[in-house]
Amino acid sequence: MPKNQKKSLVKSGLILSLMTFASRIMGLIREMTKAAFLGTSAYADAFGIAFMIPNLFRRLFAENAISVAFIPTFRGYLEDDKNEEKHRETQEFVSATLTLVSFLTACVCTLGIILVKFIIPFFYNGETNSEIFAETTLLTRIMFPYLFVISIAAFFQGILNGCNIFAPSGFTPVLFNGIVVLITYCLTPFLKNPAGLPQEALAARAMSFGVIVGGCTQALFQWPFVQSTGWRTTLTGLKKAFTNPGTKKVCALIVPTIIGMAAYQLNDVVSTALAGKVGTGTVASLQYSLRLQELILGIFAVSIGTVILPDLSGLAKNQKWQEFNKMLLQAIKIIALICIPVTFYSLVCGKELISLVYKTKSFDDSSVAMTLSVFQFHIIGLYFIAVNRIISPAFYAQGNTKLPTLAGIICFGFNIVLAAVLSLFLKGKGIALALTIASLVNTVCLFIFMKKMPGMEAGKIASNMIIYIVRICAFSIIAAAPAHFARLYLIKFFEGHGRIISYGLPVFVCAVIFGLIGTLLLIIFKDETAVGIAGKIRNKRASKN
Repeated sequence: MPKNQKKSLVKSGLILSLMTFASRIMGLIREMTKAAFLGTSAYADAFGIAFMIPNLFRRLFAENAISVAFIPTFRGYLEDDKNEEKHRETQEFVSATLTLVSFLTACVCTLGIILVKFIIPFFYNGETNSEIFAETTLLTRIMFPYLFVISIAAFFQGILNGCNIFAPSGFTPVLFNGIVVLITYCLTPFLKNPAGLPQEALAARAMSFGVIVGGCTQALFQWPFVQSTGWRTTLTGLKKAFTNPGTKKVCALIVPTIIGMAAYQLNDVVSTALAGKVGTGTVASLQYSLRLQELILGIFAVSIGTVILPDLSGLAKNQKWQEFNKMLLQAIKIIALICIPVTFYSLVCGKELISLVYKTKSFDDSSVAMTLSVFQFHIIGLYFIAVNRIISPAFYAQGNTKLPTLAGIICFGFNIVLAAVLSLFLKGKGIALALTIASLVNTVCLFIFMKKMPGMEAGKIASNMIIYIVRICAFSIIAAAPAHFARLYLIKFFEGHGRIISYGLPVFVCAVIFGLIGTLLLIIFKDETAVGIAGKIRNKRASKN
């Protein structure tokens, strides 16, 4: 890889990580807003279910199609775009894909709005209040068009990422979450309420309107940047869209992954349905917990996976397997260096973290306890979920979507069976534990299937990963012990001084203690991954000076 290309990769990764960090922070603020207005009430469950349904299709079609099928195909077109005829073919492919995305998502949105009243009963038991049932149906219909606008936004992101432009797409989630928060605060007090609905119902409606406005903003914000690449966002006839060689290739890649992704995403659907039947507030508590977990996943796992996919594709095409395996293993180790310590720290300070982030207004002590109970089981699966998002692009880079699909199906089966059984005894905690175990199974399956891939050294990568995991776990346990004992003292010392001080200072001080001890251990034992990251940071600073 040329030196300037490496610098570009590092720069793109840093920019995307910063943007993703900002978006996850805003996403957390969005959940804090939801917690403040809705708590763990029945209306919080209603909004969670209503948003989950169109969001399921977004992940299934929009994100899946763009990352797995469109970007690799588009990059292939770009590499061959060396004359006017090839440029025209690329433009035809872009227009055909936009037409296909627009048509299919419009059809799904229309059907969803019509059939939603038949879908909602799956998420509630027979004792559910008819008012809550009707409100969930209304909220789902308000938010279903979000699928259409966010699919267009995902298509724009695919073009930009294919051209190695990451910043605009990385910033759009910041806009989305900011708009949802703003509209919730501004619109809730002014919504008409002739039926005398509680404040939580009005806030849920306001958030739903915010979702639609935020989705539109994501698409509109990226459009000028897409125009600057020179690729026109025009539509073509449906016949041309379905018969275009590029879209045929995209469909061939995405059809098998839809099955696997459907299995993976159905985890959320079935888990939500089970949670809805377990008891009021379970759906909301699971979502609050997952938001904290996804803060880390989004900052690092998604960013690294997005940045390395184009480069893994290039290395695979040129059969540079040594560099391919080295890049993959390095990404896996970086994720371990981040996620494992975060897991141990979160187990130590989980209650204070949840109280600091969510405890206000409608989110009381019972909401904290409910969310903490599921968070403890969610967080232990953090690394497995993160590493799956790193390993899967290694398959996609070689055009193999079937094996990750099969892994997803196996993961789905484990999760559904475990969630159904464990929820009977552990309720929300059982659903969270089922996801963690299923994620571990998915990781194991990916490594088993990796043996069938040309050039990929599955055994070597797996053994190196396991050794590194054990090493970082040992460091984390050593660092967690003093943080745990300090926490007990700090809670008593700062008790009764308001949320920020009572919970924020113990969280911060424990993090400093944990971080300093962990860093010292990395230095003493000369951890290669940490040293490599530190060296890159020093070189970057030196080059600036």
